[in-house]
Amino acid sequence: MTEYGYIRVSSADQCEDRQTTVMTELKIPKERIYMDKLSGKDFNRPAYQSLVKKLNPGDLLYIKSIDRLGRNYDDIQSQWKFLTKEGCR
Repeated sequence: MTEYGYIRVSSADQCEDRQTTVMTELKIPKERIYMDKLSGKDFNRPAYQSLVKKLNPGDLLYIKSIDRLGRNYDDIQSQWKFLTKEGCR
């Protein structure tokens, strides 16, 4: 099992410090923390797509808040189902 973290803020001028602090407290290595500074309107985000390609069954993905995954509730649910179906926790 490998642990990963995902951080998203909606724009370059927003601060990711609260999310970064949580990942540090969880002792997630920096090289396994993926961050996008983009809107959550869809999942076409470079760091997120790279992260999804790295995930293997049994891996653990930390996201500080589910709204950091996306902004549309139905899309978030669909993406969460995809991740957990692939065996990610």
